[in-house]
Amino acid sequence: MPETVRKESIERLVQAERRGLRLAIACRTAVIAAALTWYVGASLFSDYQPRLLGVLALVAYTGIGVAHLKVIGTRFDRRWLKYAIYAVDILGICALFAIIPISRSAEVPQIIAFRAYGIYYLFPLVVLSGLSLSWRLVLWSGCVAVVGWWAAFLDVVSRMDRTLSWSDVPPEATIADYQNIFLSIDFIGRGNRIEETGMLFAAALILALAVYRARNVFFAQVAAEADRETERRAREQIRDTLGRYVPAAIAQKLINDPDALKPQVRHGTALMLDIADFTPYAAGRDPVAVITSLGAFLADASDIVSAHEGIVISFTGDGLLASFNAPVELEAPERAAVAAARALRDLAATAGFRVRIGIASGDIAAGRIGSSRRQAFTIYGEIVNLAARLENLGKTLGVGIVMDRATRDALAPDDPVRDLGSHRLRGFDNPVDVFTLGDQPVSEPPSQSAPARA
Repeated sequence: MPETVRKESIERLVQAERRGLRLAIACRTAVIAAALTWYVGASLFSDYQPRLLGVLALVAYTGIGVAHLKVIGTRFDRRWLKYAIYAVDILGICALFAIIPISRSAEVPQIIAFRAYGIYYLFPLVVLSGLSLSWRLVLWSGCVAVVGWWAAFLDVVSRMDRTLSWSDVPPEATIADYQNIFLSIDFIGRGNRIEETGMLFAAALILALAVYRARNVFFAQVAAEADRETERRAREQIRDTLGRYVPAAIAQKLINDPDALKPQVRHGTALMLDIADFTPYAAGRDPVAVITSLGAFLADASDIVSAHEGIVISFTGDGLLASFNAPVELEAPERAAVAAARALRDLAATAGFRVRIGIASGDIAAGRIGSSRRQAFTIYGEIVNLAARLENLGKTLGVGIVMDRATRDALAPDDPVRDLGSHRLRGFDNPVDVFTLGDQPVSEPPSQSAPARA
């Protein structure tokens, strides 16, 4: 996970912990306030008189909860504060079992409080700690509850003159033996305390594990969101660089290879397409109809180039420049370009256009150019110029598809090719051997009929 994403996820988790802790403290405070109301209100409906120490303890605990709610998330908040609050709450309940007399009569031992009530008073506090989304706080609460419960129990036992427990049950115990031991006022049930605290600690461990897993799920979701956001930004960058028309398959390849758009020289094939006699065709026609027909044709032409794993580098008015093996890697870019040229020729015939296509293969310089605010991907070099010259030569030779020798040599042996001889091209010192497809007819005079799409 990137460091920036990790910091962001930790901050989001901290905010969630604070909200959970507020909820836990609010619930805890509401429960204590309700207990205080019940404790004091009991005297109105019975002869029971609440003890002042108990009332003061509940008032103090209610005040502590209110104060903690005010502090959470402020500059006075500290990491240790929640641990201290939970320790005070849990140890306070344990102390009540040891300090608050179970009876006004001194003859009744305090151990009856453990037998009559029980450790289940501590379970809500441990459970509430899970709302904080802190597995450490859950474990802390469980440990404090176990230690506090045993401390209170041992303190009460230490003040008893006589104790009975499970170890005092004889091997061949009778009903009378069980009655004499279990119903005795001195029975402390040490084994019961072991079971109680064992179950409480096990519950705390399970809850801590659940919170820990929930945190991991949270981090995984944040990481997944970050990955989706990174991919979205990468797609936008690719779209802004190569144009709005970037098929998903090609975009994904570029996302998986971030270095593909960096300046580099690699073997590839350039394809230059131009609509023959487009200027005479457009003259005198409705501009909207012309643009609509041209846009529809170029959109379909882009689909064809992409279907053959090429990239439309730019639109040249009434044509386009495409590359194969730059930046998306191909095993046989020459064959892909020729196959795309055939499909483009057939598309143009269907649309009522005639096209000239020049194809050249060799080393192509490719890369992203521009500033940080606006960038474009381009290809340049001798091969790109050669493709443009071959496209223009097709007008002179009367053929729609013209290729250089490097492209011709890379085709399959059974692919029909016709030799057009050597020609001098502007910008090139030596004559260039040119070829066309064997099934490529000689172009007829430019048609002035409206395209089928118009």
